[in-house]
Order: sequence, then C-alpha cells, then structure tokens
Amino acid sequence: MKKLLSLGLALVWALATPSLFALGRDSQVKHIETCEAILQEFMDDPAFAIPAPVLQRARAVIIMNQFKAGFVFGATGGYGVILAKRPDNTWSIPVVIHGGGVSFGLQAGGKSIETILVLTDDETPRHLFSGRVNFGVDAKAVIGPRWAEMESVNKEILSTPVLVYTKSKGLFAGATVKAGYLVRDDDANRDFYQTPYTMPELLYGNFVTPPPEVRPLIAYVTKLTQ
Repeated sequence: MKKLLSLGLALVWALATPSLFALGRDSQVKHIETCEAILQEFMDDPAFAIPAPVLQRARAVIIMNQFKAGFVFGATGGYGVILAKRPDNTWSIPVVIHGGGVSFGLQAGGKSIETILVLTDDETPRHLFSGRVNFGVDAKAVIGPRWAEMESVNKEILSTPVLVYTKSKGLFAGATVKAGYLVRDDDANRDFYQTPYTMPELLYGNFVTPPPEVRPLIAYVTKLTQ
C-alpha cells in the first residue's frame, strides 16, 4: 500500500511540475505541431469551429492539449501554447505553457481534453506574467459560441475576457466555467528559442526571429483572425 501511495504522489507531483522534466527540441516541436493540428481540427469541423466574429476579437489565443490520469490519486496536466496580438496587430511567436485542473463535466471521463481559449482583451494574457493564472477565477471564462449560436449571442458574452472552446457537447454559449490553471514555463521557452527573454518579451516584443517550426502556426492564426 505504501508503494501505491508513493506512486500516486509521484504522479501528481510530476503532472504539477512539468518544467522539471526537460524536453528535447524534437519533443517541443511535436508539441507545437500538435497544438497547430488541434486548432486546425477545430476549424475543419463545423460542429466545433470557432466563428470568425469571435476570432476577430482575439487579443490572444491559447491552445491546450491536456490529459487526465488517475492511480490512487487523480490529476490532470498537459501542455500548450499562447500567441498574443501585438500593438501593431502582428501575432507573436507561440510561447510554451503548461496547465492542469481542467474539467468540463461531460468530458470529465475522457483521457484527452483539447481546448482553445480566445482571450478578448489585452489585460488577461498578462495574468500569466505572474507565473500562474486560474481562468474562471482570475478572469471570467465562459463557453464560447459556435456558428449555430451566433445569432442569439449578445455582446456581453463576446466581451467576456476568456471564451472557452472544447470538444465537449451539450455546453451552451455563455455558461460560466472554470478552465483550470495555466503556468508559464520560462525554462522551456529559453531552451526552445535559445534566448534569455521570458514570456513578456516573447509575447509583446520582437526580439526573436521565429524559427521555421513555428511559422505555420503563426501564419494560420494570422489568417483566422483577419
């Protein structure tokens, strides 16, 4: 029993502290490519595509690939990226983040949770500068409208700081949610971009030339939000 308890605690600790397990560059590239694929899959499926009027309001976009695991103790964890729209209306490079604690009720039993967060103001992305942010607590988060719901959606919903999109069904636009926590990972970004700059400079500065591996994602987000 002690061994099971130790294993359970180790699992929770590992999921809660992802930056302690350094990934090689190839793994980081795969994570970024996976995030791009998640966004493309959302947009290619009429049932889950994010409406253009929502994307045009985006000041930042977060793409998360999270997983659920349980062995004596339950825990959630995962990885993702955030891209921010700069004052000159260009999009930043994707900045690596980690997250956990997400739950959407109908999808709670799933092993994988793919989520897109559309941030509609300039202040909300900056919450991540402090290290960790809980959407739904530090910033209001609601389920974002899909195409079929756009006609009945009011401006208040579209002005919510965080619009959440997930593959769960039965969640209606405007329903308040807690989208879990997100954590900045300066170590991962330093390793990947080979730079001393951290999240604020990577999101809102122009100090790093985007490597070839991230350019398709930047171009796709730029196209969607025009």
